Amino acid sequence: MKLIVDLIYQSGFEGMRYSISNTAEYGDYITGPKIITEDTKKAMKKVLSDIQDGTFAKDFLLDMSDAGSQVHFNAMRKIAAEHPSEVVGKEIRELYSWADEEKFINN
Repeated sequence: MKLIVDLIYQSGFEGMRYSISNTAEYGDYITGPKIITEDTKKAMKKVLSDIQDGTFAKDFLLDMSDAGSQVHFNAMRKIAAEHPSEVVGKEIRELYSWADEEKFINN
């Protein structure tokens, strides 16, 4: 995914499409409109609105406070860690030659 994002950042969608396989480019044209729908756009606008009006920050700060005890944050983290793509991805990454290297940044 990083490669695709880097290609878009460096040369836009046209440059990214030039740099990937014809199969991947075809998939972009066919699949993109199925994923980025009017509902998706509405949801993205709602997320942006929540950021702009402070709703996101208020919710985040409340959950991170002593009173919130990061309950919601930790529950979401646990659910995300148990997602099949994470479970399988971890198994696959362990097969890589660099698997013993620590790649995480603790913030």
